[in-house]
Amino acid sequence: GLCLLVLRLFIGVHVFLVSCALPDSLLRRFIVRVMCSVLGLFVRQNDPRLRNVNVRVYITNHVTQFDHNVISLLTSCNTPMLNGAPGFICWSRGFMELGVTGSRAELVESLKAYSSHRGNPPLLLFPEEAATNGRAGLLRFSSWPFSIVDVVQPVALRVQRPLITVSVADSSWVTELLWTFFVPFTVYQVRWMPSVPRRAEELSEDFALRVQELLAVELGVVSTRLTAADRAEHMKRLRHTSPLPFVPGGYPGRPLAARPRVPPSLASVSPEEVRLTGMAQRVKEVLPHVPLEVIRIDLAQTSCVDTTIANLLEGRVPFFPESEEPEADPPAPSTSLAAAAPDAQGSVAEPSSKPATKQFAKSPVERHLSLQERKRVLYDYARR
Repeated sequence: GLCLLVLRLFIGVHVFLVSCALPDSLLRRFIVRVMCSVLGLFVRQNDPRLRNVNVRVYITNHVTQFDHNVISLLTSCNTPMLNGAPGFICWSRGFMELGVTGSRAELVESLKAYSSHRGNPPLLLFPEEAATNGRAGLLRFSSWPFSIVDVVQPVALRVQRPLITVSVADSSWVTELLWTFFVPFTVYQVRWMPSVPRRAEELSEDFALRVQELLAVELGVVSTRLTAADRAEHMKRLRHTSPLPFVPGGYPGRPLAARPRVPPSLASVSPEEVRLTGMAQRVKEVLPHVPLEVIRIDLAQTSCVDTTIANLLEGRVPFFPESEEPEADPPAPSTSLAAAAPDAQGSVAEPSSKPATKQFAKSPVERHLSLQERKRVLYDYARR
């Protein structure tokens, strides 16, 4: 790997010089593509005849830091730089500088003016706005790329690499480039999909959601509602949370004397299953009315106790509350979310068996009151 890295660094300089010297043409793309194969970058495309030459915007999923460079080896296209300072680094990485530093509305207007000129190459946009490994699901598509033109063409992108993952969260493009040179090869599979026009009176949000569903089906992944901001928040939590050693008898922070013993049946279970079971029990302690299987399914996707609790409280995960029979002595605390709704005078009402609504209120005032109600119920239940 180190020998390949050193050799490919020298070859990479020649590839960069050739790509800068030759004008954008079919000959240039062929030569650079052959030289990139020496660097271990192999590009394959399926159904190239589906590529519509009249489409002005290509929409694709985001896997690596070099997706735009790979697709530009197949067709002429430009990707605007959204995050980062303009300059030599932006130009050398193959991004297009628009000179727009204002709001997103100014960016959309600038891209509309760019697309109106038929002589300009098409735009290649990544509505996810953040790279993922491409194996689990798609981030929620932003709506602004779908307000530029009325017809877009989705492009499904798959990346495979032996031994080492193709994308690591919170990794710089320099690190990804070095790993690309280190491994034997990286295969980019590009699949062109039929162009998708906007329906009559269809909003940009609905247009983006429809294209996201089509692309998710083509890739065989889940179309999630997680955004790039959620990903950034998750990475922030990981950076500020120190990794704690796994304790088989309980979760970190509980006193040693209070940790329950591990049942003999868990001795042959994998550590991941034991960790997931412990996290599910922690969520079950906070939300005892939620079925344990529903908690485990959501934890398998989020791997975060706080995120799962928020999803269950906000109604993002549908479920049927478990019915618990009350004990005779002592009386069991109510497990309903609406057990202690505050009245107009600020006092806490009697426990009620009516569950909290699972629908997202339209009014901000109702959402705020619902949030305060759930917080008060959780505090009251914790005290009891």
